[in-house]
Amino acid sequence: MFTGLIEATGRVLSIEQRSGTMRIAVDAPGIAGKLRTGDSVAVSGVCLTALDIEPPIFHADLAAETIARTSLAQLASGSTVNLELPTPAGAPLGGHVVQGHVDATGTLVSLNPVDASANRAIADWWLEVAIPDTIRPFMVEKGSIAIEGISLTIARWDGTTAGLAILPHTYAATNLHTLKAGSPVNLEADVLMKLAVERMRATTFELTVEYLVANGY
Repeated sequence: MFTGLIEATGRVLSIEQRSGTMRIAVDAPGIAGKLRTGDSVAVSGVCLTALDIEPPIFHADLAAETIARTSLAQLASGSTVNLELPTPAGAPLGGHVVQGHVDATGTLVSLNPVDASANRAIADWWLEVAIPDTIRPFMVEKGSIAIEGISLTIARWDGTTAGLAILPHTYAATNLHTLKAGSPVNLEADVLMKLAVERMRATTFELTVEYLVANGY
């Protein structure tokens, strides 16, 4: 489990096509040295297994599902990725529960300073992301969402686009400052919201002829 608090950024060194899978190499100073073969690591919100670790570099394989559902396969050599190690048991939950199981990719619509005249090093930013219809039911104002693995709060929701306030630290310490309008971003809806919605769907009662017959009517 992760919390969406990015520990560091890394740089994609290579993406190797393999039979049905892909392998990425990530330059991750400060992170790779903490990894052992088989450990989990979140790469831009995607939970991967660290392999062939030679600090500061680690490798990870992308399964067909990961290739289809996330943006990792679209990265190029030199791309910046967000990195987070799993949260130790008993550690404070600073963000929200993030599984590293990306639901879909969205599209970055815009990322602009709230005050265009402000010093960009200390400016607040406003991020807008187009949300695919498959996960729109899990979006709600003031609810949580992981974007590129970053735990964020939905400040505005119009049914198709999420608006989010980005602090100067988040802008500088993650890969957000490297992205442009049109960039795909990995999205993971709040697992608690997903469970709540699925439970509501499961408990929806529908009066049918079969029900009436079975119950003696």
